[in-house]
Amino acid sequence: MTGGCLFRQPFFVSLVMSNSEKTRLFESTSHIAFLSADSSDRRIAHALVGLANNNGGAIVLGITKTGKPQKSFRPKTLPDRLMRIALEIDPPLIVPAPTLKHHNQHPCLWMTIPPDLPHVYHYEGRYLIWEDESLKPLGGAALRRLVFARGEAPFETALLPEAGLDDLRPEAMAAYARRVEGLRHLSPAEALLKRGCLKRDPDGALRPTHAGLLLFGKEPQKWLPQAEITVARYTGMYMTDAFSRADIKGALPEQARRAEAFVLENISKDVHIDALQRDEKYLYPLTAVREVIVNALAHRDYSIRGDQIRLLLFANRLECYSPGRLPGHITVDNILQERFSRNAAIVQVLFDMGFIERLGYGIDRIVRSLAENRLPAPEFEETPAGFKLTLYNRLQAASGQSPDAMRRRLEMGLNERQIAALSYLARHSRITNADYQTLCPDVSPETLRRDLAGLVNRDILLRIGEKRATFYILK
Repeated sequence: MTGGCLFRQPFFVSLVMSNSEKTRLFESTSHIAFLSADSSDRRIAHALVGLANNNGGAIVLGITKTGKPQKSFRPKTLPDRLMRIALEIDPPLIVPAPTLKHHNQHPCLWMTIPPDLPHVYHYEGRYLIWEDESLKPLGGAALRRLVFARGEAPFETALLPEAGLDDLRPEAMAAYARRVEGLRHLSPAEALLKRGCLKRDPDGALRPTHAGLLLFGKEPQKWLPQAEITVARYTGMYMTDAFSRADIKGALPEQARRAEAFVLENISKDVHIDALQRDEKYLYPLTAVREVIVNALAHRDYSIRGDQIRLLLFANRLECYSPGRLPGHITVDNILQERFSRNAAIVQVLFDMGFIERLGYGIDRIVRSLAENRLPAPEFEETPAGFKLTLYNRLQAASGQSPDAMRRRLEMGLNERQIAALSYLARHSRITNADYQTLCPDVSPETLRRDLAGLVNRDILLRIGEKRATFYILK
């Protein structure tokens, strides 16, 4: 192999890895590949395939096996490139995102290939394995033994024998191939083949995988009825019989757009008046809303039938439930530090389409967006059969109360005007009829009077004064 050298692990690992990392990742059959940052995609892919087919290891770019820095090393764009190459392997190689480490103040990029992977991997038809300190072809009896010992391909890249190219939207395929710089020289079918959205059946015919149908299908729910989003808006803090609902179907990009539109149509704005300037902001930052939706579409377990993504809006929070527990080694405790995807092909295509800004960093952007807008951190919960992510809105933040206290404070059935009034009160301590009229300029004074009276009757507000001197405070 040119463009890099593969060596056994002890020298370099002792320089940059902790003992716990060495124990976990590099046991008796582990290996490490030192690659030049100028290595071709093929050379990197071959190294990944060889290590993946022999119980894992790592590739390192930016430093030589003797610890010297590589002059051509530019770490900024390499992580996304390495993830892209890993996903072009067949089946897509699902690995943690590369991490930047240092040796003697010299940066180097480290990409681990976990041990005990469940599949047999190849790149452009070449099955390779790392043996005796070199890459060797994996063929014949050895290949059959490895296939027998390991599992089937991931669900997203499995074929549906009944589905064909006619079940895909040719205009969507063509638009995708034109959009991605590294695929523009290919036909739409070749582009999808490279991304794991098409595969050849035993007769050599191209057929869509589950990922291909989900991303480019004319009617994905014909084959995968569980692949939809149920969105609902409740007026209060709890589920009641009074709600608006929609079941969103179609290909994943269309689902993402329609789900976001539903949320924006059904969340009120927080109105802040300062020095006679009216400032309106959605109760949730739009960046966080988009990431929640795309994250659920990208990472849910599509093999689970009879359940769908559920996006629920309440007065003080947005809940998103996704079928399937957290994948791989990801837990609620390490979700901000670790990267792993069960649907690597879907994630890559959504990234190519612009729905994902950087591979593996959706949760980070949600947390950062909420913090920048001074909103509570999201809550993560793993359920017996899925994963739930909850965002709390500006009303929650303005109240200064815990979510449970907020639910006790407010009763069910408040309208958006009343919620805006409570948000205003949390910041300004008091509200008058004139203040409320400024918040809701298109609503009649009598309707606003009834709103405030309703909050008094619910024992939420206390009325002070009479006639024009009247104002209200939180009780």
